[in-house]
Amino acid sequence: MKKNKIINVVLSGGSGTRLWPLSRASKPKQFLKIFDKKSLFQHTVKRNSNIVDEYMIITNSLQIVEAEEQSKDIGFSISKKIIEPIGRNTAPAIALAAFDLKGDDIMIVTPSDHMINNPNSYEKAMKRAIELAEEDYLVTFGITPTSPNTGFGYIEYENEEVLSFREKPDFKTAEEFLKKGNFSWNSGIFCFKASVFLQELEKYNVEMYLACVEAYKTIENGLIDLGAMKNIPADSIDYAVLEKSKKIKTISSNFYWTDLGTFDSIINYFEESNQVDGLSKTEDESGFNFSKKKVFSSIDNLIIVDTDDCLLVLKRNETDAVKEIYNKIKIENIELTE
Repeated sequence: MKKNKIINVVLSGGSGTRLWPLSRASKPKQFLKIFDKKSLFQHTVKRNSNIVDEYMIITNSLQIVEAEEQSKDIGFSISKKIIEPIGRNTAPAIALAAFDLKGDDIMIVTPSDHMINNPNSYEKAMKRAIELAEEDYLVTFGITPTSPNTGFGYIEYENEEVLSFREKPDFKTAEEFLKKGNFSWNSGIFCFKASVFLQELEKYNVEMYLACVEAYKTIENGLIDLGAMKNIPADSIDYAVLEKSKKIKTISSNFYWTDLGTFDSIINYFEESNQVDGLSKTEDESGFNFSKKKVFSSIDNLIIVDTDDCLLVLKRNETDAVKEIYNKIKIENIELTE
């Protein structure tokens, strides 16, 4: 029996605005080599090397060169690429990737900015997902929650059956999810055949499907035409397909997973005895310091981020304010975001 080819489709178009000023348009968070001298992007590629046959990257023209260089740095080659002139969210991105593959190819879709430990548990979950994908299911990965986190979507499940998808809840609802015990965090990792995803997209969002067909026709050296890309309705894979499809399975996974999207999440990761290059405690150990300079502070849980052209000071557990600061800076001093 012919083996399905396994393709790791790496989503790498985000700008990481919540990690400004470390993260910039020219080098967003997934390319910062601050996690044991490697970037999140490099960890993602390496993590899947024992599982996949080939790599595809979905990114933009600003990031493709960095992605290719960082892949080569760790001895990998990304042979396939989709370059989006503008982002239209995850559903169109994955559809364009699927059009570029054979129907029986199995796509393992992974964000490039997550950190995962416990490789044995991860590979076990992936192998089960591939089995389900071979049976024409769309597979999601749920992460066993460790706290009532309000920043993630949740999957309600029974064994491998998805009962419902829940959007980011308030704190009280998140606490109820944990008490019930059959809710997991939605990791944003997926596995399915290229043809099955496209069939489900056409079934549940034909407008997007047809716009992606036309956009794919314009592709040259991986780059999609801007006008064709603008014609694609923007939507996430969750809304466009997963919440409607009857072919969904989920794997409740026990590997360590974190979305390192904020300074709070990076500090939490650091406090769990993980390597974060350039991050340290302030001299009096009352706060956290992303700086080459020594910092003294008498304010508990202060976060100091010092770069060549910016100094950001904020309180821990209030780092969601960074995005608002970034949006203001982008209007008033755009060069500081580039």
